[in-house]
Amino acid sequence: MKYDSKWIHQRLDDMADDLRTLLGERERNNIKLVGIHSGGVWLAAELCSRLGDPELGTLDISFYRDDFTKRGINPKVKPTDMDFEVEGQHLILIDDVLMSGRTVRAAMNELFDFGRPASITLVVLFDVGQRELPVSPDICGETLALGPLERVELHGPAPLTAEILRVD
Repeated sequence: MKYDSKWIHQRLDDMADDLRTLLGERERNNIKLVGIHSGGVWLAAELCSRLGDPELGTLDISFYRDDFTKRGINPKVKPTDMDFEVEGQHLILIDDVLMSGRTVRAAMNELFDFGRPASITLVVLFDVGQRELPVSPDICGETLALGPLERVELHGPAPLTAEILRVD
């Protein structure tokens, strides 16, 4: 299965609308977006323009992963870039795929090293629901039921496309 750029941009429009509604309900006005490298950063940049260009930060969670000793250092480690205070802020954490919950846990650990946010709202494009940790998105573009040998992968940054792959 493939997801073309038009499909993804329609989901992003819907997600931005849903996020504006949720933030209004929670009375959160001054938000900061934080994308997780790499796909989450691409999506965060797209959502940023749809949400009035709030401040945008990026996280590389490579050193915060709980499987770091098994996987070693990612040869494509990118810098974390947080040009704003985290302490007391309402953060929107954005990733492309939510599966086990471990990436989100690592991202929150890194965020707390920068300070204690007032809140973290989780936004993902795809939720595949194969949780190992109790994490769920506040906003989700699409929920997928994948088999144990299937993964969804986002390609980008331009054009943004995605596909379901079989891994053996």
